[in-house]
Amino acid sequence: MNGKLTAALAAGAVAIATLAAGPALAQQGTNAITGFGQGGRAPEKKPQYVPGAKPQEKMFPLGATWTAVSLNGKPFSGNDRPTFIIDSQYRARGYGGCNTFTATAFPLREQNLAVGPLALTKKSCDKALAATEQSFLVALRTSGAWDLVGSQLVIRTQSGELKFDRAL
Repeated sequence: MNGKLTAALAAGAVAIATLAAGPALAQQGTNAITGFGQGGRAPEKKPQYVPGAKPQEKMFPLGATWTAVSLNGKPFSGNDRPTFIIDSQYRARGYGGCNTFTATAFPLREQNLAVGPLALTKKSCDKALAATEQSFLVALRTSGAWDLVGSQLVIRTQSGELKFDRAL
């Protein structure tokens, strides 16, 4: 066969295969030509049960604001309770009780959490509030593991355990 005829036959075969696969891919929401789903993204793979695999890990609640309830069982009180949020860009920001702070924070595998160095404002506040804020910030900065227990977020740190309620 000559080269032009071979190229034409190959192009025809590709066209027929694409047309034949089109209806099956359309049912999956996939473009027959690109192989991508609607919006140009690859179709999401659904998780499958694998015998002996670890149970599904919890997803960290990005975008939720959390208000501190207690540190090592000692409750935070008053209107100056610490708060924080981790957004979808992995930026943590919040209020320590006197100052505001920002940091980079990454939820990791197996429900671990890494919080980078904190940048915070330098307001002056009374010594008791400053000490409480310092304890909170050190605990948050040294966070290790997290879990959702009921409606509370629990962060285990090198210096104890922080408990949070979801803020409205």
